[in-house]
This record gives sequence, structure tokens and C-alpha cells, in this order.
Amino acid sequence: MSARTRSMIAVAILAVVLALYFVFAGVRAVALLASGTGIAIAMGVALLVLPLIGAWALWRELVFGWRATALVDLLDAAGELPDDLGEASASGRPDRAAADAAFPRYQAEAEAEPERWQAWARLGLVYDACGDRRRGRAALRRAITLQRN
Repeated sequence: MSARTRSMIAVAILAVVLALYFVFAGVRAVALLASGTGIAIAMGVALLVLPLIGAWALWRELVFGWRATALVDLLDAAGELPDDLGEASASGRPDRAAADAAFPRYQAEAEAEPERWQAWARLGLVYDACGDRRRGRAALRRAITLQRN
């Protein structure tokens, strides 16, 4: 089973568990709202609002994942994935030292061609391989925006 398949299964399981939590929290919220006491009503409102925020965040992350995966698939189909990140480990993670060595090339490419989504997607993948997930996600978000426009 590939690392990508394992990741997709893990995301699906976590989404189902979170959805179940939303259902249970919603049932408890309705019971608290029906109690009629001030504190219970306030807790019921909070139990309704917090799962809605959680559902929004879950949806946002799933959409990001789908769009980022679609971009990586497009890069792969065009033969434009970073190929100098070294041999992947058994877990599917690239060699960090090789990724660190390759990073300046992809950073310079994104700076030289800031309107090409391919450059930003590759930079996002290399950031992630270097262990900087926050910047990797930001670069992939920029690639998604550029590709959609």
C-alpha cells in the first residue's frame, strides 16, 4: 500500500470520527437548549457553534488536500515533479539532506517565475521535504490560486 493511499485512508477515518463527534455534540446541544436554564442554553449554543467551526475547518482542509493532490498529479503527468530529492525512505518521506541541498534551485525558480503555478507547487513539495510544512502549504496555496486563475 502506497504512502498516498495510507494518507487518504487516515484522512477518511479522521473525517468520519470528527463527523460522529459533530453529531453527538449536536444531540447534546439540543438537549441543553431544551433545558431552559441560562447556563445550559449558553453551553448548548457553544456546542452548536464549535462543531460548525470544526466542520468548516475540516471542509477547508479537505478541499486544500484535493486541490494540492490534483496539482501534484498534473506535475507528475507532465514529468515536472522534483526529481532531486533523493531516495524516499520506507515511509515515503524524501531524504531531508537531499531536499535541503535541492531547495535553493526551487526557491530561485519560484522567484524567477512568480506567475507559474508549477514553480510554486514544486517549491511547496520541496519545503515539505525539508520539514517546513507551514511554508510548504503556503506555497501550495499560492500554486492553487495561480492555477485556478
